[in-house]
Amino acid sequence: MLNSLLEPGMLVRHPGQPDWGLGQVQSNIGGRITVNFEHAGKVVIDGARVDLQIVYE
Repeated sequence: MLNSLLEPGMLVRHPGQPDWGLGQVQSNIGGRITVNFEHAGKVVIDGARVDLQIVYE
């Protein structure tokens, strides 16, 4: 599970919500990852349930 490696500023995509667009990690505290997505705004994701995909641009 790569979610533990996510740090603020990293770019990610949600595999189950491609229409949310690109997201930027805001925080990663205790497996709760806050991401600001282009088309969905700020979303808190349970890192134990969703494997976010890191985007290397």
